Amino acid sequence: MILMQNLTKTVRSGTEDLTILDNVSIEIPDGQFVALTGASGSGKSTLLGLIAGLDSPSSGTITIDGDEVTAMPEDALAELRSEKIGFVFQSFHLIPSLTAFENILIPMEIRRIRDARDRAEMLLADVDLANRGHHYPTELSGGEQQRVAIARAFANQPKILLADEPTGNLDSRNGKHIFDLMTGLHSARNVTLVLVTHDGQLAAQAERQIVLKDGRVVSDAANGLIE
Repeated sequence: MILMQNLTKTVRSGTEDLTILDNVSIEIPDGQFVALTGASGSGKSTLLGLIAGLDSPSSGTITIDGDEVTAMPEDALAELRSEKIGFVFQSFHLIPSLTAFENILIPMEIRRIRDARDRAEMLLADVDLANRGHHYPTELSGGEQQRVAIARAFANQPKILLADEPTGNLDSRNGKHIFDLMTGLHSARNVTLVLVTHDGQLAAQAERQIVLKDGRVVSDAANGLIE
């Protein structure tokens, strides 16, 4: 379970404080597919980064499986991300000097997972890239790079997948393919999926839609709450 309580995030902008998130409280049960939507600047990506421990809130707490993320030192956060969280970025974030296979393999080698190479091959097949593992990112299309990024995100069998506009840089055909891959892996492995998207059609397929506006939750379609 992901539990966010009274999250606020402010940053300094010139001579003033800018509030990005304003007293946000959300509970996401295990295995749920949640879409985070809202206009640009509403706080969606910031919220995703806070859940992953990539940033810290100004106030409030985040708890994952009973562990308070906001109280963890950086080494503990790194271990939590390695063990429980996969992250898919809009801009792929693959390591350019490594092949597709190696990009998927490296998270498992860091954790010294048995049969890591076999698992990397299986993940390549899962995202329909079994014959592209020896290619470097620059030799792959945008859709193929994002499929490698999804396979890498699933490398350590995370309980949570966080996806920040993963289809934003892709055409509609590749975008649908990426979405179908993520939701298929979510269903097959009961992974909690939190998707940031501007695409209303994709958001409509989630089990739950949460809408942010000016850093606040204004709609939660799963339980009908309107703030």
